[in-house]
Amino acid sequence: MTTPDSFRSPTRPTASRPLLGMTILVVEDSRYTCETLRLMCLRSGARIRRADCLASARRHLKVYRPSAAIIDMGLPDGSGLDLIDELARAVPRVGVLLGLSGDDRAETEALAAGADGFLAKPLDSLATFQETILSALPPDAVPSGPRAVTQEAVHPDNVAFCDDMSHVATLLEQRQDGPTIDYVVQFLGGVARSARDHTLERAASDLARSRCQGDPQREKVARLMQMVHARIESRAAI
Repeated sequence: MTTPDSFRSPTRPTASRPLLGMTILVVEDSRYTCETLRLMCLRSGARIRRADCLASARRHLKVYRPSAAIIDMGLPDGSGLDLIDELARAVPRVGVLLGLSGDDRAETEALAAGADGFLAKPLDSLATFQETILSALPPDAVPSGPRAVTQEAVHPDNVAFCDDMSHVATLLEQRQDGPTIDYVVQFLGGVARSARDHTLERAASDLARSRCQGDPQREKVARLMQMVHARIESRAAI
């Protein structure tokens, strides 16, 4: 297995690029969130590898060990908690393990599974992203001296959002069984929260409540489909 040192740049981290030399594995199925993290890594000096499910992440980890892993809680083939637990127990251990979710309640579960920290969606603060990773690193890996706290916010473009909407539309057009609906509402809720689309987030939450209460869902699924297609059309036109 390749070690993190194989991905390190000979250049030490700097105040402006505090994550220089790190390789970060992002395990996340949302293109919108991944694009946000890609931009944050780029501005911080880190390299990024992406896995969109647990199986893909495990294939990556057979080949190399990243400096850090950021793992979403809700993935299409299982819970990110399982992967956090695996990596927290692995020898050698991945240097930094972070949980990621749009559900604030997931932070406690991620830390209990062995995560070193937690990133809450929506992600937009570059300073929060950098500090969450740096706080979990050993002292000798953190750039010395004063470091300006950036106020920069990071926002991905409309293409990534449309990709996520198209993904949801395809899933719902193929089938609308219980497991598919459950996955869609958690996925869509996270994307909507990240994009600050509160109307879409409420619609996803409303459908999730109906699922929990055993209420009829056909009309709410149809309404959600209409909203998803409307966003694809409107964002694509921008």
